[in-house]
Amino acid sequence: MDSLKKVKYWIFDLDNTLYPSSTNLFSKIDKLMATFIIDKLNVTHQEAMQMKNDYFRKHGTTLNGLIKNHKIDPHDFLEFVHNIDYSFLKKNTKLNDQIKCLPGEKIIFTNGSKKHAERVIETLEIEKNQFSIFDIVDSDFIPKPEKKPYEKLISQFRIIPEQSIFIEDIARNLRPAHELGMQTAWLINSDEWASEGHGEDHIHYKINKLEDFLEKCNLLIQ
Repeated sequence: MDSLKKVKYWIFDLDNTLYPSSTNLFSKIDKLMATFIIDKLNVTHQEAMQMKNDYFRKHGTTLNGLIKNHKIDPHDFLEFVHNIDYSFLKKNTKLNDQIKCLPGEKIIFTNGSKKHAERVIETLEIEKNQFSIFDIVDSDFIPKPEKKPYEKLISQFRIIPEQSIFIEDIARNLRPAHELGMQTAWLINSDEWASEGHGEDHIHYKINKLEDFLEKCNLLIQ
């Protein structure tokens, strides 16, 4: 882990990374995605679920598939699907403390919206001013794992890839980061869609709990 001593840019995925996948927060968003598709495209619930899942696998996000195939308004979609109750997310004091101790810049890199990211970190009681946020709007609605958003992220924040690490629960989303020179950490997620490619060499660290990994990083750095 000695290579972590040179990290100056700490890049975090949001969903199922800053909070555990066991919260099932994303299932709430999933349901609203299906409802949006039913309402906008006049399809059955079964057809909407199939479309949602197919577009996610083929295009990186359901939104990207809907834009390409149906020209839906992405802002309408993001506002609708993130209109959920966040109150069940639990405060994570240790995570907040460990993030605060990290040297350098901290960035959230998400396929979701900035408003969604702000609601999540506010509910977790992570200090908002610790983070910059690079969302799906910033990436021109091109999602991870397409390489363009990573390149735009690097350019916008003037990131030196060799001095950065990207932490993410979807294994395939770490590949472009690795190819661009970043260190990568996979927050273990047993879902098939998230673990695909987890045994490959584009992953430098495999971690079970984000706050424990960051604690080790801080101890190493100090």
